[in-house]
Amino acid sequence: MVAINRMRTSTNSTRLHAHIVGWGMAVPEKVMTNDDLAAFVDTTDEWIVARTGIRERRIAGETETTATLGLEAARRALEIADIMPDEIDMVVVATSTPDHIFPSTASLIQAGLGANRAGAFDLSAACSGFVYAVSLAAQSIQSGAIKTAVVIGTETMSRVLDWQDRGTCILFGDGAGAVVLRASPDEGGVLSSVLRSDGTGGDLLGIPSVGTLDYVGDDITLPEANGHKLNKMHMNGGEVFKFATRVIGESVLQALEQAGLSLRDVKLIVPHQANLRIINAAARALKVDESLFMVNLDRYGNTSAASIPLALVEAVQQGRIQRGDPVVFVGFGGGLTWASMVVRWGAPTIEGQYRFKKQRRAFTYAMARFRSRMTRMNRQMNDTFRRARPEQGRVDRLRQRIKNLP
Repeated sequence: MVAINRMRTSTNSTRLHAHIVGWGMAVPEKVMTNDDLAAFVDTTDEWIVARTGIRERRIAGETETTATLGLEAARRALEIADIMPDEIDMVVVATSTPDHIFPSTASLIQAGLGANRAGAFDLSAACSGFVYAVSLAAQSIQSGAIKTAVVIGTETMSRVLDWQDRGTCILFGDGAGAVVLRASPDEGGVLSSVLRSDGTGGDLLGIPSVGTLDYVGDDITLPEANGHKLNKMHMNGGEVFKFATRVIGESVLQALEQAGLSLRDVKLIVPHQANLRIINAAARALKVDESLFMVNLDRYGNTSAASIPLALVEAVQQGRIQRGDPVVFVGFGGGLTWASMVVRWGAPTIEGQYRFKKQRRAFTYAMARFRSRMTRMNRQMNDTFRRARPEQGRVDRLRQRIKNLP
């Protein structure tokens, strides 16, 4: 902890910056191609590719969940950052498909990491959620409230799809991406963010769930009344397309203006991977070459809050982002919500690194699993004993009565 304490002391009177120092991704093993979809949906590979640019997507297996995918992505991000779980102050998960209403997916991931000093919560902003979550974590770092945050976008969209709805089921896939944000006095990191919402478009894209009621004027009707299925996604594709092509360019320029930069400075734009036609339309609106946009939706489809971190990780792996590069994130989705962010890439050097951190992380993860299992076993045993006590009490009273018989 010497290095961390030194950093905290040195930054007490210095402006802090939130740098991305680690990144990781995790996707299910199962690949579903367009031809696989065509076996049970009235569609073809050619039709899907022409209208969306998607060729395949990943589908979560029985043992893969929003939490397990997010946990794996977070662990890989910690490997890149080379920090220990007990250094994490905050875990934020952006998701539209949590494993539970509560506990939060972030809390499950926090336990799996063994990040016992961290707060954890989920953030719901649909496909814009990752940018929202990074912005929130960055502001917490810049204010001095925390030093290290793990931000995860993770989804199992396949579990909320109506596989009879061709307009949505061809678009979405599952996956997770994560980043580690760290405080540093070094210039750079998150430079600006623009977060916006228009709730009047809330009926265009959503997943009706527990407690859902549709408001029509002063009337309240059941969710089934408007044709939407509970716990299944619905989308007005045409209206969402128009919304997305309008807001992407505007929000990117606003974020750049806040950061004191222009489009000429940008090395890469990492957009939400919704539809290739939307990305191409955004390039035309901004009057930039399409190559400025990172695109990988052909292999993963629309993974909602996971799409930007998945694309970011692959952009880094492909060498498309170098130290000092201004990079733009832009997301849009249900809410309606949209968000843009400018990040100057380049992780600061942290002095006084621990030795054997990789082994210590592995040990921490193993201990976290052991602790969770032992805690559950202890609760189960206590429950068993509590249920047994009333029976034992009745037996004791019966014995006492027998003893008192004349």
